[in-house]
Amino acid sequence: MRIGFDAKRAFYNNTGLGNYARDTIRILSKYYSDNDYFLYTPKLIQNSRLSFLHERDNCHTRVPFSFVGNLFKKYWRSKNIVKDLLQDEIDIYHGVSHEIPLGIEKTKIKSVVSIHDLIFIRYPHLFSTIDRKIYHNKFLSACKRADKIIAISQQTKSDIIEFLNIPESKIEVIYQGCNKIFQSPVSPQSSKEVRNKYKLPKNYLLNVGTIEERKNLLTILKSIQKLNNQHLVVIGDGKTYKNKCLNYIRQNNLQERVHFIHNISLKEMSIIYQNADMMLYPSLFEGFGIPILEALFSKTPVITTNGGCFSESAGKHSIYINPLSEEELRQAIIKLQSDKNLRKKMIEKGYQYAQKFTDDKVAKHLLKIYENL
Repeated sequence: MRIGFDAKRAFYNNTGLGNYARDTIRILSKYYSDNDYFLYTPKLIQNSRLSFLHERDNCHTRVPFSFVGNLFKKYWRSKNIVKDLLQDEIDIYHGVSHEIPLGIEKTKIKSVVSIHDLIFIRYPHLFSTIDRKIYHNKFLSACKRADKIIAISQQTKSDIIEFLNIPESKIEVIYQGCNKIFQSPVSPQSSKEVRNKYKLPKNYLLNVGTIEERKNLLTILKSIQKLNNQHLVVIGDGKTYKNKCLNYIRQNNLQERVHFIHNISLKEMSIIYQNADMMLYPSLFEGFGIPILEALFSKTPVITTNGGCFSESAGKHSIYINPLSEEELRQAIIKLQSDKNLRKKMIEKGYQYAQKFTDDKVAKHLLKIYENL
């Protein structure tokens, strides 16, 4: 088969949607090397996380062919790209981040769209009115026109049915995996080098994700404020909400105990994961929650949110709390640190649960959808 991907996020983004796009391309091109994979991007951007492309002669990068496509890149990605897909004789086109080009439904090219979440509907106050309208129209259009929809969790599938009124039969749940690097043990020397580089303490709690209101970092800060000598490492960045968190840190003299890191390599990130006491992930809502899975593969126990998709990604041996209760989170931290048997069980069972999401299983499910189309 000749399979095309909307690869903009793979080149442009180093977080959630970018990771999903890269991992999808990486695992399919590895496990099903007989196919040809075409990565369509408005512009080629150097991204070290796509280094695997240099090792795969079945992966082909594409930028706009035409003068018009190069001049109007948004138009190319949303519509004009169809001409390029036809020229490349694409069999399957996968829109990995909520959209597929207009007009593809009028060709013989079969289309798949991945829907990650409908947070803009569940939490409208986090988005502007115009953004909500744009997202709603874009997501609904893609879901109606695509031949198949991939939801990254049962929670997302339920939301697509409820909020967009899409037939259940059109939707398949395929969970995300995570980069293989999180599954590889790290050496003591590497751990020491990373700790020294970022001036990290020997023991620390970990939080990973974009620093925004939905991710709920402020509740973590309020929880550890009353826990003496607890250090928190935050991997991620943000703007308005981050400033709110920084103000809280200054007002409560937490500057020496909270360590912010961003723009780091996956290798360094995996080392920080594996050396953490635990992962704190009290997000209000997610489509799946990939940092949870990264933690489980890293043999780092997880405290996360009750309800939603979180039990799908974290399994039954993680600790669940009300994400808005700083006291519940504080007690969960204390419990996990004081009970060595509980910690050992969570690490072992969490790692076992993570085996549901290995690369080979995810790739097999994806290819089955393509072949059925």
